[in-house]
Amino acid sequence: MGPPQQYEITALGLSGSQYTVEQTGTDENFQPEYEARDTTGDIIFRCTHQMYEGNDTFPFLDTDGTELFTVEASSNWDIAGDYLLTDSQTGEELVILDNDFSLFQDTWRVRDAEDESLLAEITSRGALFSLARKVPPVGQWIGHKFEITDADGAAVGTIESGFAVFDEYEITISDSSSVPIDPIVAGTVVVDAIQGN
Repeated sequence: MGPPQQYEITALGLSGSQYTVEQTGTDENFQPEYEARDTTGDIIFRCTHQMYEGNDTFPFLDTDGTELFTVEASSNWDIAGDYLLTDSQTGEELVILDNDFSLFQDTWRVRDAEDESLLAEITSRGALFSLARKVPPVGQWIGHKFEITDADGAAVGTIESGFAVFDEYEITISDSSSVPIDPIVAGTVVVDAIQGN
């Protein structure tokens, strides 16, 4: 694995330890919209989960509407599969987000896009909570909690949401030296959109 800085998105380059990712609503096609903020409340990016002919696409934009990066599913209806993060400024494929679909626990891996080496994992809390989240209509009110671990399995942070109509996640990374921050913050949007739909 290369240093976490190797996976920085050119127009992003996050270095803090706390971020908020919120689903702010839906667009006119009822597709979920998101925004990420730093601790000062400044918007880092906006994103709308788009589906074209069954293919999940996530264009991430700055506040001026300029595309920063994209995440796109490798195949149609990719509920459990690979999502490729590409830097829109350089065209470089940075990481792959892949998911083991399970009713009992969700595990997302962040991998190097070239050699597929493991960079980090995002894992949901126990089976009862994961299962309850999938039972409508009550499940949508149950908060999420994920643990972030590095390539060696050491806990380096959390992603948590409370009880709300639209999910709002607080991301806390205790050791940013061992995981790529940009893909983890972006991955929070992908995880919520895919699990919620």
